[in-house]
Amino acid sequence: MARLEITAVERPSDLDAFVELPWKIYEGDPNWAPPLKSFARRMLDPQQHPFWEFAERALFLARRGPEIVGRLAGIIDNNYNRYHKTSMGTWGFFECRNDREAAQGLFSAVSDWVRWKGMTYLCGPLNPSTNYEVGLLVEGFEHRATFMMPYNPPYYVDLVESCGLRKEKELLSFIIDDEESLRTPGWMALMAERMRQDQRYTIRHPERKNLEAEVRLVKEIYDESWSDNWGFVPMTREEILEMGRNLSKFADPDLIFFVYFEDEPVAVALAVPDINPLLRRLNGKLGLIGLLKLFIYRKEVNGIRGLLFGIKTKHREKGLPFLALDHAYKVFQRKNKYRYLELGWNLEDNEAIIQFESEYGARPFKKYRLYRKSFADRW
Repeated sequence: MARLEITAVERPSDLDAFVELPWKIYEGDPNWAPPLKSFARRMLDPQQHPFWEFAERALFLARRGPEIVGRLAGIIDNNYNRYHKTSMGTWGFFECRNDREAAQGLFSAVSDWVRWKGMTYLCGPLNPSTNYEVGLLVEGFEHRATFMMPYNPPYYVDLVESCGLRKEKELLSFIIDDEESLRTPGWMALMAERMRQDQRYTIRHPERKNLEAEVRLVKEIYDESWSDNWGFVPMTREEILEMGRNLSKFADPDLIFFVYFEDEPVAVALAVPDINPLLRRLNGKLGLIGLLKLFIYRKEVNGIRGLLFGIKTKHREKGLPFLALDHAYKVFQRKNKYRYLELGWNLEDNEAIIQFESEYGARPFKKYRLYRKSFADRW
């Protein structure tokens, strides 16, 4: 076996190798959904993506001779550290052959970098924060990846744990994928109907022509409703506008709505079509042929990923989840093209939301794990 070398990404060709590696790792795996390479490059480029306006990163490659066998990013999210008054270094964008030495070399390099930057512990994977892709898949490998949910080979668990990282938090994903469950249970429908009869409550879908204003409203509700959750960090205006512009390219406006109490927006529900079937067809490239594939295979998109549901604090005990989910289910039934809904991620200890989703017919689908390592420990 060739000698291992860990190198920092410094040249454009190194970044190309960093972006291209997953195609070698997942070759022949039908459950993986390749990202668009242009999007992956933009996400990692400090000159392009707004996340890096307040964050730093160092990218590393593991080489054996001429072959790239692994990659890892070290990230310092200064907004997160200010918000939580901590000194966390993040690891993310991990991909690796089944090679313990390569994984350990990568994590040592990232550890040295974030420690040099003054951080006291390492947590991840965050790609690059809790507002994007989160966690390492540890259960549910038999299922295909859904949009903006991580996917990785089972052996990644062993590689990560061999580097001395231990569980910090687990995240759960639930799915509703049968026709009967995609209907509101009778007692919940009755509660939703009572709320609909209260004329103080109204539901409004977003207007495409007012994208920036609608995105700002999502941020307002999101920041208030999620501020006390584990791992939360508010997105900047530029970040959420970037995400809004990206999602608007394929979003179904019927799957996004605001709930108002009188004239005040008090809740938001945001779901998007699961476009991973199309991403598999595109295989990382768009172009003219890609556009043709989008047209030919668009009917393969028949599922939904629930991205966000948030309720302002003072309105949480008023039954709004019943009204919102009943409205969403009516949309699904009217459109008659969606066959499954993935709800996630949910914190493992958020018993209220887990029970609520279970009562709606959702079942556990996948489990993801975040790992932590204190620099007081030895590697």
